Amino acid sequence: MNYQTIKLDISVGIATLTLNRPEKKNALDLSIREEIGDAVAKLRHDHAVRALILTGAGGDFCAGGDIRSMASVELSAEAGRQRMRDMHAWLRDLMELDRPVICAVDGAAYGAGFGLALVADFIIATPRARFCASFQRMGLVADSGLFYTLPRMVGLQRAKELLLSARELDAATAQDWGIVSEIVSAETLTERARAIAGCFVNASGVAVALTKAALGRAFESDLGSMLEVEASMQGIAFSTPYHRDAARRFLDKQPLLFQWPPAKTPRQT
Repeated sequence: MNYQTIKLDISVGIATLTLNRPEKKNALDLSIREEIGDAVAKLRHDHAVRALILTGAGGDFCAGGDIRSMASVELSAEAGRQRMRDMHAWLRDLMELDRPVICAVDGAAYGAGFGLALVADFIIATPRARFCASFQRMGLVADSGLFYTLPRMVGLQRAKELLLSARELDAATAQDWGIVSEIVSAETLTERARAIAGCFVNASGVAVALTKAALGRAFESDLGSMLEVEASMQGIAFSTPYHRDAARRFLDKQPLLFQWPPAKTPRQT
């Protein structure tokens, strides 16, 4: 597919998927949804990619659904449902991607853009980032996975507050609530996202994939089930060449391959 509304760059094991409708604040119309779906399908099967960065062009991450596009057609209940199911097909693949997903947010992450950001494992934001589940303003319910991701991230009561009030969170509050991992300057946003993604190029792909799979089950499983998952997965991890090499490096007092990059103090913009 020849992309018109996104950019997909793959370099040294890091994929960067950029929403590229800056004149519309990267709002999601049908074209960009289809292109994201195509890109996600490619990335799922490209195991040379060790981490994925999601970001937006032009100073905003994503303003949500394209209201002009939605208003141009009168959808029946079934057509609206199918429209969401088409998006869910790739959204679920993105949520369940067995490699780390880092979302780099500058400016608006509204509506579906907020939901898209929350599928990431790490959200890095600038001081001017803004998060809002704006659906109530348009007489809509939350979508893009927010009924699943948001309560798990902030708790049920705060999820109710955000989804029913449609109020905006600034970056500092989003970090305080556990949504944002780090706040960095706009000038260093891409650099920091790539540093985090880059450290996973040297991680155990097996350990990362197993960890993400286990965490995906955590809220639906009991203690016994999770302990069995842990035992089975650790058995697999123990058997990998990566673990054996890491143990040898540790015993020989050599640097380990996986190292988390230290954060830098942000400059306010």
